[in-house]
Amino acid sequence: MNSKNILVDFKAGIVVFLVALPLSLGIALACNVPLFSGILSGVIGGIIVTTFSGSVLSVSGAAAGLTAIVLSSVAILGSYPLFLAAVLFAGILQIVFGLLKAGSIGNYIPSAVIKGMLAGIGIILIIKQLPHLVGYDKDPEGDFYFEQSDGHNSISELFYMFNYVSPGAIIVGIVSVLILLVSDMAFYKKSTFLSFIPGPLMVVVFGILLNISLSAYPNLQIGSEHLVNLPIINNWQDFKSNLIQPDFGLWNKGNFWVIVFTLAIVASLESLLSVEAADKLDPEKRDSNSNRELIAQGIGNITSGLTGALPVTAVIVRSSANINAGAQTKLSAILHAVLLFTCVLLIPHVLGFIPNAALAAILIMTGYKLTKLSLFKHLYKKGLDQFLPFVVTIVVMLLTDLLKGVGAGLVVSVIFIIRANIRSSFDIAEDVIEGKRHYMIKLPQHITFFNKGYLIRYFKSIKKDSIVIIDGSINKSTDKDVREVMEDFVDTASNRNLEIQLIKFEI
Repeated sequence: MNSKNILVDFKAGIVVFLVALPLSLGIALACNVPLFSGILSGVIGGIIVTTFSGSVLSVSGAAAGLTAIVLSSVAILGSYPLFLAAVLFAGILQIVFGLLKAGSIGNYIPSAVIKGMLAGIGIILIIKQLPHLVGYDKDPEGDFYFEQSDGHNSISELFYMFNYVSPGAIIVGIVSVLILLVSDMAFYKKSTFLSFIPGPLMVVVFGILLNISLSAYPNLQIGSEHLVNLPIINNWQDFKSNLIQPDFGLWNKGNFWVIVFTLAIVASLESLLSVEAADKLDPEKRDSNSNRELIAQGIGNITSGLTGALPVTAVIVRSSANINAGAQTKLSAILHAVLLFTCVLLIPHVLGFIPNAALAAILIMTGYKLTKLSLFKHLYKKGLDQFLPFVVTIVVMLLTDLLKGVGAGLVVSVIFIIRANIRSSFDIAEDVIEGKRHYMIKLPQHITFFNKGYLIRYFKSIKKDSIVIIDGSINKSTDKDVREVMEDFVDTASNRNLEIQLIKFEI
């Protein structure tokens, strides 16, 4: 590791820390668990998971996609310590998945769906952060679901937020966005001095200064509810009291193990999808070891269960921020975790001056980089088989959640794949020989039910007074329904004055 990489990773670690801080706190708040649990999951994800991870640039921590599972599981089991026991066993199960080489499932997710997932997360980030940008903080950070607890949804909230704007927050938000736009300009990146200071760090510094300055004006003062709310730890005893031990009292109950398996499967899928997405964003296109990643996530969740942290997964928001900030090695993810831990322990009062609007600006720009218009244009030019799964993934994600969006995109992709395979299964040629049209249909080794519709349409397209040659020399099996279609075609061939020639194939 050279000194240049260390400097770049240091800057990236600061950026990821500033992205992870509000998300860690917000997800804990949305899950109705102690705020320190969210911070602790970021520390575990950044240090322990990263150490064992099969990915160089992905960053792990508390995941918005697990919020509903955490809420329902705690309600079913009756307490957070009982849920922590389930997290521990889910981690053990993830290690088993990794040892069984189950990580390869990520290799079967089409590229268009992964890109749709990235764009969907980008759009969700923008939509969810706009209310925070203007000072409406009713919806906690990290809640990525469409339906909201206050009766609104992600779209209606954008109109409803104008009833609760904070002028001071708007000023901070606008200044923050401008700073981030400037920090992306060529002159900023080329400057020896400025390039050393990450744009998001500038945003936070100016956000704190603006917050202090505006407090002198009653109409512009930013209320405490619009500032970062951190747990206060004054001494070792406070720290120990925030570490929650798991309760294994329900280990022999059926519903406990249902939660364990649900948590292990969903957390594993989210991690694999996020790592796959991070590989797509990686400028060096490094290929992560997905089985090793599952083992790392398992170790992380065992640690989470033992210490009282929220369950961890690889998180694409943090990972994309890490990659966009230019990270080169795992050092950036480890550094972000160290910053999370030390800042919460040593300077929580300073962090408490950060306006939510400043952090919202950072997340909005992160979302913008994930969902640029050029990405939509690129997929559109590639054809409907790429563009439609991409769009379906985004739309379903916006209306439900990440896994449902990926599932919907995957279904659409599979339909296109089946359709393409059906068309390419038959080697078909057509030509006019001595004034008579000839059709050559070479049957594949295996003809399935899915080929039925294609054959019906093709047989109907054959012109009258033609010669049709059906070559079954390599065919080994034919679906009964397809065979019936072929029999009907041969039986009615005389009605269209068709001459049928069969080669090593019996009707």
